[in-house]
Amino acid sequence: MPTQDPIAASLARARYLIVDGALATELQTRGHDLSGDLWSARLLRDDPAAIRDVHAAYFSAGADIAITASYQATVEGFQRLGLDAASAEALIQRSVTLAQEARDAHWATRKSDDIPYPLVAASVGPYGAYLADGSEYRGYYGIDRAALADFHRPRLATLLAARPDLLAIETLPSLDEALALADLVAERPGTQAWITFSARDAQHISDGTPIAECARALRDRPGICAIGINCTALEHIESLIGEIRAECTLPIIVYPNSGEHYDGVTKRWHAGCASDAAPVDLAAGSG
Repeated sequence: MPTQDPIAASLARARYLIVDGALATELQTRGHDLSGDLWSARLLRDDPAAIRDVHAAYFSAGADIAITASYQATVEGFQRLGLDAASAEALIQRSVTLAQEARDAHWATRKSDDIPYPLVAASVGPYGAYLADGSEYRGYYGIDRAALADFHRPRLATLLAARPDLLAIETLPSLDEALALADLVAERPGTQAWITFSARDAQHISDGTPIAECARALRDRPGICAIGINCTALEHIESLIGEIRAECTLPIIVYPNSGEHYDGVTKRWHAGCASDAAPVDLAAGSG
């Protein structure tokens, strides 16, 4: 992992950065069934070329950052499909290499001194994404920070072994989980990560913690290079950005959604948060 902050380096060359769009939504548009617990991560095994093709399409459309198909990818999740641990780890790392391959092919034809080199951000979803029961949008898991760290630590190590430019720690519903993950980032000097929260309204993340409190808690953490919001209704975004900016000078990253609600029983989205498996309407860089 590079020790330089890749977001700061890119923003030194551009006023803002554009994050790619929703991976799973595009895969669904292309005819893939993502109704299982692993969502798009299942295609890391079944159709990796489809994931690489979507990354390539987003780079061609102007994305500066690709988020990998690892949001829902865990060793435990793949083991439920009958894979052994080594095979599961290889698939998690494949999520990074697929995005890198798409990025490198794109850059070979579009390389320019006028634009920053595109980045690959390895997605790290919350503990609730592994549970696949919708609790990632509530944050009440019934386990403590140490247990959350124990869950996330092996996956971070696996992803970092594939050398992404940074980690995209996203859709976190609670400050406690964010602090557990920030501690893990600090355990590995040189690791860079952004942390984004899902929010319930214009001032609070999903578990009710004020977003301003989250910004204060994370702004000086080693390796945290941006803070922001995803999986949140568009009408709350401006206020949430203001709350973060009042407490933090780090770049702000934002990618809201279509406003749908995930039903953990039916595994379907209904009108009304969305993550990897639902539309993301906007992806914008620093505030």
